[in-house]
Amino acid sequence: MKRLILEMGMGNDLYGCDYTKAACRAVHDALHHSSITLFQSLGYDHRDMLVRVTIGVQLPDLVDIERLRAELPRGMPQVQIVKGGLDAYDEENDNVSVIATAAVEAFLDIDPNDWQLATRA
Repeated sequence: MKRLILEMGMGNDLYGCDYTKAACRAVHDALHHSSITLFQSLGYDHRDMLVRVTIGVQLPDLVDIERLRAELPRGMPQVQIVKGGLDAYDEENDNVSVIATAAVEAFLDIDPNDWQLATRA
């Protein structure tokens, strides 16, 4: 498998302290930065793509991985939640704003021998 795409995103839940919601928003942010035209252009099936998602939040155990996986529209998703992101505590209002980060990588099993770099004249 060759990594073809890496996109990063950030998402938050300002008032609900919902780590899954922040993680889903981070994934959406990353996905909205890319348009994967090579599948249609080159005849690859997007279902063959491995999509590796890494989410960083302060409390990884509070992220619903299955809900997050359902947010991925293409490919075979692998989701890993790690300690990262940021919790911003508002003492005055006794509120935690959850900030999640996401890295979304897309891999495809391609044969490098099928490709050739163009040379400039």
